[in-house]
Amino acid sequence: MPTTDRWLVFLGSAIVFAVTPGPAMLYVLARSLHGGLRDGVLSAVGNSVGTMIHVLAAAVGLATLLAASPVLFAAVKFLGAGYLAVLGILAIRNRRQGHHSDASAGATTTRSPVLQGVVVETLNPKTALYFMALLPHFVASGSASPAAAFCLLGLIVVAIALTTDVVVACAASRLHERLAADARWQVCQRTGSGVVMIGLGTFVAVT
Repeated sequence: MPTTDRWLVFLGSAIVFAVTPGPAMLYVLARSLHGGLRDGVLSAVGNSVGTMIHVLAAAVGLATLLAASPVLFAAVKFLGAGYLAVLGILAIRNRRQGHHSDASAGATTTRSPVLQGVVVETLNPKTALYFMALLPHFVASGSASPAAAFCLLGLIVVAIALTTDVVVACAASRLHERLAADARWQVCQRTGSGVVMIGLGTFVAVT
């Protein structure tokens, strides 16, 4: 495991990664403004699952394959961008729909934020490259189980990122609670969330 100095560098890097706005954090923000704290926290959990998938992929070498293949990297990137754009379009199309329009809405909103969070984060290839570039520097060369040490460090990064996303969800949900009864706010918020998602998808596609 890392020395004390390396731990400090690692934790600093993990915090920077967690607080830097990206597709996952902005997705949590949009879901929290739309559905409140519950949706925001569930979205954060989904993001964490997606991030852990990247950690495991990097541990077994799949991230190396992604980095070595420009075609594969581009395919994953454009899939993620397209998915974000679709979420944005759906939010705009449903901007005048009630949040609990039918009996099945509750079940949908229970599952959807988690699943969508997993997809949004999993289809962000830059996360895979981050773990591939960062974590190996903090795994001791003489470690009995490098893969296990790699996953442990990744889990710490995931925990820090989850904490950050939950803080974002709590802050955004306060605004949602104050304005949830305002129909015009709901329409504007859904439209704004949709525009943010489409813009984010465009940004992911061109960067």
